[in-house]
Amino acid sequence: MRIDPQNVDDMRQEWLDTLQRIPGDGLKGRYAPRHVLGMLMHNPDTLGAFLEHWVSSKLDMGFTVREQELVILRMALHYDCNYVWKHHVPVAQEFGVSQSELDAVREIPLGKGFGSRETALLALTDEMVLHRNVSDASWSRYRGELSDSEVIDLISLVSQYVLFSLANNVLRVDVERNLDEIEPLREGL
Repeated sequence: MRIDPQNVDDMRQEWLDTLQRIPGDGLKGRYAPRHVLGMLMHNPDTLGAFLEHWVSSKLDMGFTVREQELVILRMALHYDCNYVWKHHVPVAQEFGVSQSELDAVREIPLGKGFGSRETALLALTDEMVLHRNVSDASWSRYRGELSDSEVIDLISLVSQYVLFSLANNVLRVDVERNLDEIEPLREGL
């Protein structure tokens, strides 16, 4: 790791309270992203506000947790971020993502097996990451699947995981040892 993470046991209580609001158990307890949170603690002036935005937006988005997790896993793929992948596989599984769907998320182009709404979310995510935009053809093809507010939510979700993926990759954050049993994004990671 390029920066030693601070001890997350020393997090401010309000940050811990914010993190407890995350849906499900996948990012808490055993699977908590301790290393990356410890890295982000190096800037306490922005961490609290960021955590509040991140957690509140996850709760208030027009997407189910399952839909969010599919987008997050696709972001991990595009950014080749094993840390995000390994932390979000348990969350995705907790909210109903099957092994065959995990395998399909790893495929480029996107694998089969998703409904029209999930396909739209993943295809639009692909375009935002790969082209930093959405083509007119994709906009026309997928726009009917999302409300106006959900389009904004998707842009926000993708942006959040650009930050997480880049932070993990640039800082070379080690995946916590307790996640060794989770299959890596790809061999060698």
